[in-house]
Amino acid sequence: MPSLTPSLPPGYHSRPATPDDVPAIHALVTECERKLYGRGRSDAGAVAADLVRPGLVMESDTVLVFGPGGRLVGRAWVDRRSEVDVHPGHRGRGLGAALLGWTLARARQAGVDRVVQTVPDGDAGAVGLLRAYGYEPLVTAWLLEFALAAEPAVPEPPEGITARPFRPGDGAATHVLVQDAFDEWQERRQPYEEWVAHTVERPVFAPQWSALAFAGDQLVGAALALDVPGVGEGYLEQVAVRRDHRGRGIARLLLRHTFRAFHHAGLDACTLWTHSDTGALDLYLRVGMTVRHSSTVFRKDLGA
Repeated sequence: MPSLTPSLPPGYHSRPATPDDVPAIHALVTECERKLYGRGRSDAGAVAADLVRPGLVMESDTVLVFGPGGRLVGRAWVDRRSEVDVHPGHRGRGLGAALLGWTLARARQAGVDRVVQTVPDGDAGAVGLLRAYGYEPLVTAWLLEFALAAEPAVPEPPEGITARPFRPGDGAATHVLVQDAFDEWQERRQPYEEWVAHTVERPVFAPQWSALAFAGDQLVGAALALDVPGVGEGYLEQVAVRRDHRGRGIARLLLRHTFRAFHHAGLDACTLWTHSDTGALDLYLRVGMTVRHSSTVFRKDLGA
């Protein structure tokens, strides 16, 4: 099956991504984040993990766009989900439309029945482009923050519950816990190899700031933390509690443990993402988090 290439304006050319491109892609993503949010927040490990998603073939499912002089100015990948980024200095030239069109053409070529893409609500141009291409809102996602000016109080554990930091060897049990907890809303279970690439084997994973909760010797809750360089904030990648132990205050205990760990590390805030399908927004608001900004997950059905 031939690889597709986007139809680009004069002066631009494209090729698929390779593992060696991760630093340049990360720099591009960071520039886009700074334009929109005033700061970068991604890490190169997240970019690398996306490029090794099970089923994604870099030769056919990724594309990089280079401008005059050979600088990377745009990128896209598609594998059920999709991402598109265009450097702020090269927007308004049709690159976003070209890359979005490429993701749809590649998804159809691969026989995918729908594709989704998350776009910050503050990026009016991107939101308008997706709507023009027939994308419809699917869920709302919120970036929440907890300010760490003062040391957060940590509640007493619920009866029969103990908490401790993540240790080597905890990965397999934590993977099962997270996948079981997320089964209620996620589209598919992540295989272990995919999950660890985004979490506990990511270079920025912070086991000393991550907290696990146990009932006896049974793992019943987890909060997995990241230490992204240069951000000045802690980040919670995943928070999960086993269904039969919810409503006991375990999530609040884990969150407060990680908040305190971030504070002791001298960080200014803790952030995490949640979305409307999880039903967890009220929990985070009750522990003192606030909404920093929101994004929308858009979906386009591609038909048979």
